[in-house]
Amino acid sequence: MFKYTLCSLIMGIPLAVTAAPTHKILFFSKSSGYEHSVISWGGSKPSFADKIFTELGEKNHWTFEFSKDGSKFSPAYLAEFDTVIFYTTGDLTTTGTDGQPGMTAAGKQALFDYVKGGKGFIGLHSATDTFHTDKDAGLTPASDKDAYVCMIGAEFLGHGDQQEATNAVTDSKFPGLASAGKSFCFNEEWYALKNFNPDMHVLTVINAPAMKGDPYKRPPYPTTWARKEGKGRVYYTAMGHRDDIWTNPVFQEMLVGAIHWTCGDVKADVSPNFSKVAPGAVPLAAPSK
Repeated sequence: MFKYTLCSLIMGIPLAVTAAPTHKILFFSKSSGYEHSVISWGGSKPSFADKIFTELGEKNHWTFEFSKDGSKFSPAYLAEFDTVIFYTTGDLTTTGTDGQPGMTAAGKQALFDYVKGGKGFIGLHSATDTFHTDKDAGLTPASDKDAYVCMIGAEFLGHGDQQEATNAVTDSKFPGLASAGKSFCFNEEWYALKNFNPDMHVLTVINAPAMKGDPYKRPPYPTTWARKEGKGRVYYTAMGHRDDIWTNPVFQEMLVGAIHWTCGDVKADVSPNFSKVAPGAVPLAAPSK
């Protein structure tokens, strides 16, 4: 885990003092569309993902608020948090599947303003299956994309059967990726994605041609990335469907690194590298049926 050390002198002897930044983080898991079991309250709190974040919070001096209530979104509410984490589906301005209150249009705008103003946003797995673009083409112009899709960096297209797949790590220096090695292989529900924002800094690329199923009949494409949104910091990873992913040390280290970066604890180079590390990923049209 990350530690921050300050040095002082007592009687001429250097003294190392470790200080871990404290943060308040919102984990928002409203499902206006399909509700994943890993974030379901199932009639009672907490979800499996909530429990993992609670454990990580205890280790890192973080406090989490777990919510599915979109009506809370406002500038004053979001100002309480250093980073917001989304594990969501569908149009969050509607009540939808989980029966929880939706955002207002002003609440949605408050999220964009929060991030652009210098705060952090992390999207996990189905966060790209949220606020879809009206047009179902491949790489549509930015003017045709929902502002949320532009912010998070891509949009859910579909997925095949759960399977093992290899992801190449394209920037092992990014916080949380040092232990991942040059590549890692997980059994997961791997999302096929479209409408990539070309200004992203890609962190992992999946070897789609080696996978089974029509959604993966395409060149390798990004599955984890970071990008700047105004003064703010945005991070996304397509992983997080299965319970065993949440207990995997590599995934947990990625989460910790993402939180530290989006909270501004550590700096990282997030200059665009999309065209270099995933040159065949764009443009993309939906697979023919």
